[in-house]
Amino acid sequence: MKNKYRILKIVVTVIILGLLLSFSLKRFGRQQITDNKISVKMNEKTPVYFVDEKDIREIVKKENPSGKVGELNIPALEKKINSLPAVDSANVYLNLNGKLNLDIKQRVPVFRLNKDGKDFYVDEKGVEFPISKTYSHPCMLVTGDVQPDEYEKLAELVGKIDKDDFSKKFFIGISKYKESYNLLTSEGNYRVEIGDLDNIDFKVKGFKTFVEKYLVYQDPQKYNMVSVKYQNQIVTTLNPYFKENDSILKAGKQELAKVPTSMATTKKPEAKPKATEVKKASTASAKPKESTKPKTQQKEIKKTDKKTTAPAQSKPKPKSKVKIE
Repeated sequence: MKNKYRILKIVVTVIILGLLLSFSLKRFGRQQITDNKISVKMNEKTPVYFVDEKDIREIVKKENPSGKVGELNIPALEKKINSLPAVDSANVYLNLNGKLNLDIKQRVPVFRLNKDGKDFYVDEKGVEFPISKTYSHPCMLVTGDVQPDEYEKLAELVGKIDKDDFSKKFFIGISKYKESYNLLTSEGNYRVEIGDLDNIDFKVKGFKTFVEKYLVYQDPQKYNMVSVKYQNQIVTTLNPYFKENDSILKAGKQELAKVPTSMATTKKPEAKPKATEVKKASTASAKPKESTKPKTQQKEIKKTDKKTTAPAQSKPKPKSKVKIE
């Protein structure tokens, strides 16, 4: 009997609790979600305003036109907010008092990319999202044919520039030409060529040393480019429109102009062997004529004298050969 009484007591208790729960749920479901019962929190360290609280409230009204708690589809509302391009994540939940809470984290742009005539933002995760018509976030401007697989490394580079006081002071933009990245500077018209996105700390440190020990004492307009993409060396390119560089550039042109003449002088010694060969041939032809001198007859001696005088007249030939040399 005692066991039956206990079982009956438990059953009655469960029925009463079920009735109370169903009654409370019906009453809870009939509650209206007013503006006072909607709490929107934007969770981000850096304040951004791509998504406004007013926009979130309008989305809630569209997803639940009746405004009743029982007709609100929380998973569908959460999915709708997460689909916004500028939203990183959204968490939607209800309290027991019927208050709707929306915790939203917006995307924070690391840089703004201008590619193929289009502008869009890229966050630290390498996700791109469109710019806003009502809000513009201050960040680094990047131009060029940047590939999506380079977004994360580029975002890491911009993050390092923003954290370093020296880099933040000097670098105001990034451009990509072909396969090489260039940092645009605030002083002068020169750019810093860094090549690829590897060993960024080492390259920036090399440029910092160049600035502190040399560039500080120079006019920033003197250079057109400072390259730190090569290992353990810095290569500079002069600005052709800077007047003080005219003398240096003219000296360089004069040195280049001397190159063809030096090549021509190296070719002249090739003519010397030809001249020596001709001299040998002339001496060889003269020796047989000298062998006729020992004859006793005077007439023959006279004839040989005439013959020997003839080659003497033909000696001006080597003179012309000396001119060639």
